[in-house]
Amino acid sequence: MKLAVVGGGSTYTPELIDGFARLRDTLPVAELVLVDPATERLEPIGALARRIFAKQGHPAQVTTTADLDAGVEGADAVLVQLRIGGQAARLQDETWPLECGCVGQETTGAGGLAKALRTVPVVLDIAERVRRANPDAWIIDFTNPVGIVTRALLRAGHKAVGLCNVAIGFQRKFAALLDLAPADVHLDHVGLNHLSWELGVRKGGPDGEDLLPRLLAEHGAAVAEDLRLPRAVLDRLGVVPSYYLRYFYAHDAVVRELGGKPSRAAEVAAMERELLALYADPALDEKPELLAKRGGAFYSEAAVDLAAALLGDGGPGPSVQVVNTLNHGTLPFLPDDAVIEVQARVDRSGPVPLVAARLDPLYAGLVAQVTAYEDLALDAAVRGGRERVFKALLAHPLVGQFDLAEGLTDRLLAHNKEHLAWA
Repeated sequence: MKLAVVGGGSTYTPELIDGFARLRDTLPVAELVLVDPATERLEPIGALARRIFAKQGHPAQVTTTADLDAGVEGADAVLVQLRIGGQAARLQDETWPLECGCVGQETTGAGGLAKALRTVPVVLDIAERVRRANPDAWIIDFTNPVGIVTRALLRAGHKAVGLCNVAIGFQRKFAALLDLAPADVHLDHVGLNHLSWELGVRKGGPDGEDLLPRLLAEHGAAVAEDLRLPRAVLDRLGVVPSYYLRYFYAHDAVVRELGGKPSRAAEVAAMERELLALYADPALDEKPELLAKRGGAFYSEAAVDLAAALLGDGGPGPSVQVVNTLNHGTLPFLPDDAVIEVQARVDRSGPVPLVAARLDPLYAGLVAQVTAYEDLALDAAVRGGRERVFKALLAHPLVGQFDLAEGLTDRLLAHNKEHLAWA
């Protein structure tokens, strides 16, 4: 089995390598190609990957290349993890929206739209080249904003599945709190990427006993602290929202907080410099502890499980996983071609969403509005144009005002001209 990682020079990559090494019985990789034009990052990360595999006795061949076409040739699956413009662009996404009194964040609001505009055309070009090289290859997208990027890929007819680590992170945390094995915790995870709620926490399988009331009663304070939301919010909702819901439920407080401290992009940029120095050490043969602070916890386990299900030989049957895929009536208030984030049965033919719990109007209304925004955002990313950018911002629930959308549009275009050919 051959896998290619596009964006292999990311500081995330050793997390992925560690998962491939530890879970080699789940995903028997024979060849792994790390693809990235940033060879100054790619080469030390590739060397570290070889040392990690060697230490753990993994026989796979690890190669690196800046040539995308050569790297994806013959790949059974291609994992895409990109950040167009790097941390410098992220810093802008987190900064200029604050000038208008809006959340500055890389996956939602105006900053998230900027990232989508930069990213979608690049990922579509990559996917088209993958299709020419190997039309049967699966594309697993970990590139944010995952929902919009996955929708772009699926709308263009690619074999693609979107992946996020929010659900697996909740699974692991809830399992620890409930003293259960992670495999025994199944989430009723419903919504969109970075806009989701855990409506149930089931023991043993999708039809098992719902432990969510017990979780909230016994561990609500710990869960609320992790989400940085008041405990009373969880008690009143009776569900666990994604931590990205804080940008909606406490928008103004978050804006004040972000305006008074260094940006996350600045923190990550400093962390990346330290990580790259560690990766260059020829004695390092495992992922460093610092990587846990970088983000993306459990990404490797989620990626291995998803790739194994998509590429498996049938084995014990379909795997149930939280993925980003087409709605196809799962949430009846959304169009069929919307991309939702729910539990799905995954096998070689792809993901099929499980029947999802009915979403209360409190959540369904927000999901419908953000889905409409994502449709407009995708149109702007594919076709360009100031008016399309403006309409997407006007539709976003964190913007929604004419003058505000005008000011944000001006700033978005000014800060992203080098990445937007049409601008």
